[in-house]
Amino acid sequence: MAERVLQGRPEIVLMLRRSARARRITLRISSLDGRVTLTLPTHVAEREALDFARQKEPWIRKHLAARVEDVMVQSGTHLPVEGQPRRIAQGTGRRVVMTDDALFFPGLPGAAPARVLGFLKARARDVLAGACDDYAQRLDRPYSGLTIRDTRSRWGSCSSSGRLMFSWRLILAPPSVLQYVAAHEVAHLEQMNHSRAFWDTVDRIHGPYDAQRRWLRTEGNTLHRYRFVD
Repeated sequence: MAERVLQGRPEIVLMLRRSARARRITLRISSLDGRVTLTLPTHVAEREALDFARQKEPWIRKHLAARVEDVMVQSGTHLPVEGQPRRIAQGTGRRVVMTDDALFFPGLPGAAPARVLGFLKARARDVLAGACDDYAQRLDRPYSGLTIRDTRSRWGSCSSSGRLMFSWRLILAPPSVLQYVAAHEVAHLEQMNHSRAFWDTVDRIHGPYDAQRRWLRTEGNTLHRYRFVD
């Protein structure tokens, strides 16, 4: 994948990607990090693709301007944890301590990003494992393992071998949203599809889920704005 630049204020970096399956030139702006990807068929000249991007420049700039700015996590940052805003503050002891309105990290201020990230991943694993255990018991189908990652395109997945994967960023969302995603993936242990039978299974083990799905569609991308490294 090559990089090209559209001149202007500010400059726009384009990621050029050739695809044998592409039938036309397409533009995509990631809602997660603002990356602009220009995909072109193998037979199309690069100059033609760049001309296409220039024609779409007003559209590109409009969408980039509408993006929510990233937040670098550090001491003093307010970070949602389990849907509740909590201020990151220097504490004492050897571990991160969470209260109703704060996360206290040990060590010097520069240790905040790594300490908080480690805490969030561990808590996400614990909470998700508990939720999946509960839903798997209701379904009477065991899962074979659980992995936590920082995924961009999905909040969770279930493999044909019964292994579950989740984004650790779900721990930033309201608890009901995390519970829904856990139930969604556990339901795939019985239905490896998104048929009516699958959604009936989700409803059976979780209950109504429309509000949680709507929250993920409208607010989910905001969970990706929090950065722990430059």
